[in-house]
Amino acid sequence: MNPGFLIYLQILTSVYVLGDSGFAQLDGAPPSKIAVVGAGIGGTATAHFLRQHFGPEVRIDVFEKGTVGGRLATVTVNHHDYESGGSIIHSLNLHMQDFVKQLGLKYRKNVAGKTAVFNGQEFILEETDWYLLDLFRLWWRYGISFIRLQMWVEEIMEKFMRIYKYQAHGYAFSSVEELLSSLGGSGFHNMTQRPLSESLLELGVSQRFIDEVIAPIMRVNYAQNVSIPAFVGAVSLAGAQANLWAVEGGNKLVCSGLLKLAKANLIQAQVNAISPQAAGESSQYRLSYSSQMENQTELYDIVVVATPLQPSVGSGISFEGFDSPPPTIAGAYHHTVATIVHGYLNCSYFGYPDPKLFPFASILTTEAPELFFNSVANVCPVNITTGFRRKPPQEAAVYKVFSQEPLGKKELKTLFKSYYSVQVTDWQAYPHYWSTQELPPVILHDGLYYLNGIEWAGSAMEMSSVAAKNIALLAYHRWSRQVEMIDQKDLMHKIKTEL
Repeated sequence: MNPGFLIYLQILTSVYVLGDSGFAQLDGAPPSKIAVVGAGIGGTATAHFLRQHFGPEVRIDVFEKGTVGGRLATVTVNHHDYESGGSIIHSLNLHMQDFVKQLGLKYRKNVAGKTAVFNGQEFILEETDWYLLDLFRLWWRYGISFIRLQMWVEEIMEKFMRIYKYQAHGYAFSSVEELLSSLGGSGFHNMTQRPLSESLLELGVSQRFIDEVIAPIMRVNYAQNVSIPAFVGAVSLAGAQANLWAVEGGNKLVCSGLLKLAKANLIQAQVNAISPQAAGESSQYRLSYSSQMENQTELYDIVVVATPLQPSVGSGISFEGFDSPPPTIAGAYHHTVATIVHGYLNCSYFGYPDPKLFPFASILTTEAPELFFNSVANVCPVNITTGFRRKPPQEAAVYKVFSQEPLGKKELKTLFKSYYSVQVTDWQAYPHYWSTQELPPVILHDGLYYLNGIEWAGSAMEMSSVAAKNIALLAYHRWSRQVEMIDQKDLMHKIKTEL
């Protein structure tokens, strides 16, 4: 057979596999300009990974209408900064660890503090200074439920860790479903479609343990109950384990650092519209945006939307001029109010008339109609100096209170004997989860991608980082016609064969 005909056939096959959009670049030229909309951890990580894969020549513009960092943010109290947004990172979050290392940032010193669970009347679970005593208490009250839970979470984490091997070998996935299936087969995808409580009961975890331990963790992490999808719950429970850390100076430093590392151009502007423009055999995208100075437009070869597109969030982005408009992203984001209070905790409310005897730094709560808050915690600043100590309750300290609604004077006076300052942040922090939800698409159009769909499988800094790496790989492979690197099956076996 004619060798030239074989080459022609390979090219034709590549175009066919990618679809009839013509997005594949037959001339092999790299894109000249890429836009990322959103400068939170997802957007800035995407810019970083795009730079890695597309090289130094491509221009990368990152649009942000607010503050770099997005939901990673701090507030200032009495000349010290405190996390008001995403606060903790798991020790197995390898992308976040790598970012910190590359950026030369430091791990924040850990300040020990005990946790308790409050049911509106009394503490039903209390952490002590003795680990073995805590284990005995858990066993006495809940049997082996906590062991079953630990094994379940560890099994899920072990499977999830496969993503780092897949991404290190350059493999990408065209949807969240494909990504999850590659890690845990149909089991992971099914976990996005059934309630956490149902999965745990089937596992043999007691209802009492779910009500008194699991529900409080869901309330503090996602401000929702145990009806959230099982996979979301597993992500949350992994974040409730030991070996957690944070970045000295604030987690948002990762975002600003990644922008610099990517040599990306930060454009402080609101993106108003995205529309396709024919460019020979491929598509480009015109971004219309407005800043304080003027309204402008710019053409890009690839666009990554790294901000929620649900109508309730109000991204302000419209998609215009598409023959087949990108699908409407369903769902809504859940309101969580973070209140930072500088004052004296009312320990009597929790059954401790003498604040000197109050031993807890963090208080979680069960589902109880009389409780107006999800959690309250004595928090440390983002910069912890040598010799720093957590202030005891008899001294004025800084507390973070999570609640469903803003706290009024009555609620503040219930929780605090007195206070100097109150700062409120009303976050649309996480998706409002339900167990029959559809996962949003990753590919919106030929060269138009959506990052935040990963949050509907689980919302965490590392989940956004994993999605960022996946989109950078996906965009690169689709641009370069490397279809064999997308949605491959049986990847563990394939990787072992490669090794």
